Amino acid sequence: MSKQLSCEHVSLGYEGIIVTKNLNFSVSSGDYLCIVGENGSGKSTLIKALLQLKTPISGKITLGDGLRQKEIGYLPQQTIVQKDFPASVQEIVLSGCLNRCGLRPFYSRAEKILAHKNMRKLGICNLQKECYRFLSGGQQQRVLLARALCATQKMLLLDEPVTGLDPKAAAEMYELVAKINREDGITVIMVSHDISAAVRYATHILHLGQEPLFFGTTEDYLKSDIGRAFTKAAGGDTHE
Repeated sequence: MSKQLSCEHVSLGYEGIIVTKNLNFSVSSGDYLCIVGENGSGKSTLIKALLQLKTPISGKITLGDGLRQKEIGYLPQQTIVQKDFPASVQEIVLSGCLNRCGLRPFYSRAEKILAHKNMRKLGICNLQKECYRFLSGGQQQRVLLARALCATQKMLLLDEPVTGLDPKAAAEMYELVAKINREDGITVIMVSHDISAAVRYATHILHLGQEPLFFGTTEDYLKSDIGRAFTKAAGGDTHE
């Protein structure tokens, strides 16, 4: 598999204070990488660095396999302001095509078809005229995932996509993301606090916040000291 993204000796932090250092890992086309670790270990900071929203203190992040920065779909952590956004579902999903528009002040027929395709894929066509602010948390996350899919055919970055969702909606979101990875071949990089879901769905695990850091396959993670300790703390053996 071709490498789509590589981190080499990357250190990240704020105002000169390092929160994670010497990160070395790569992501290949079709991988499903879960980033796990304790609060404050730099998980969301790493996502911002991958999106070029934050510059590493040191080291290098490179894209490969023809992947361009604007071709990465992003589903951020939801804020109160975002949850109350007064726009229709269709408008929000279509906005994922903005990078395709360039200077063109309107959406093309192909972009509208793409938005409808992604709404159908996520089971929200019946909501397309509804106001986003009145949807349930699970429905809102489906809308934002459809929007992210309009931006990419190659890679999705998801930052805690099930935060605040009830167990049923969270399970449905995990299944949707896994299906997109499996059937569409889209690479997934997800920050998660849910270690049981991480080891169930991910092909690879990046564990931040402990020395030495772990990066490798999920199978190897479950055999490692840090993996065994973390999964045990999360409620026992999560390997199926």
